[in-house]
Amino acid sequence: MLFTTNDTLPQLTSVLTSDQLDFFDRNGFIHIKNFVDQKTIQTFLAEIQRIEAYWFAENIDKVNGTPIKFGYDENGQRIVQRFAFTSQFSPLLRDFLQDERLQDLTKLLAPYEGRISPEEKDGLVVNHYVRTPESNFSRMGWHTDSPRDLFMGQRIRPMLNVGLHLDDCPQSNGGLRVLPGTHRQHTLMTLFRKRQFIDHRPDRREVGFDIEAGDLTIHNGNLWHRVEQSPHLGAASRRRVMYIPIITGDFQPKSEASKTPFYHRFAKRIQD
Repeated sequence: MLFTTNDTLPQLTSVLTSDQLDFFDRNGFIHIKNFVDQKTIQTFLAEIQRIEAYWFAENIDKVNGTPIKFGYDENGQRIVQRFAFTSQFSPLLRDFLQDERLQDLTKLLAPYEGRISPEEKDGLVVNHYVRTPESNFSRMGWHTDSPRDLFMGQRIRPMLNVGLHLDDCPQSNGGLRVLPGTHRQHTLMTLFRKRQFIDHRPDRREVGFDIEAGDLTIHNGNLWHRVEQSPHLGAASRRRVMYIPIITGDFQPKSEASKTPFYHRFAKRIQD
């Protein structure tokens, strides 16, 4: 059973009940329905399109050292597939990150002190996925988010993977799959339970989601998860997700002078 909330009132200052906190502690994930309404979704999509047009016009291919990933949609039109530090280009999105309901999610990292930090890691990331006959990266194998810290020469730090979904995506259309409870395992299992990014095989214990635009999915960074391939081509496969950065540890902001993180050099090798 997934604990969810349907309350989307702007003045809402807390989305998490004690039952939801307990569920997340045991399972490492939670699915919150209708976090934002459809009007807000359309506003966000228009803003993302504006940023995309600006990046194309200015030939921006890297932000704060993080490469921007480009591709093509179902009509052969060039698109940005992975935005980084998106809120840096948008007062609207910067304001959204101040939403008290998002700030409340830091409770899920207790006893660690979590923060929403659009200046660190890759900032506010937006993914735009469309499967076409030419796609060579149509799914993502089992992985945890922990190895990124190791690549940076740091110990694994608690974090949340928080996705605001901008399109409907029922389980039948692929999407996120998680292995409940695996966030509580030993570090060795966090790293080596499966072959990171390479193992695509379904697991009988995995849980999928019936997602609607406006929903929020949250999982612990140590939880094993994967992204299932859409069975469709073209517009029916479209998945756009905005990832809110909620992290812990020392404050390490990025800037125009930041070097490209080591792990990005291997991104093109992790392909289906």
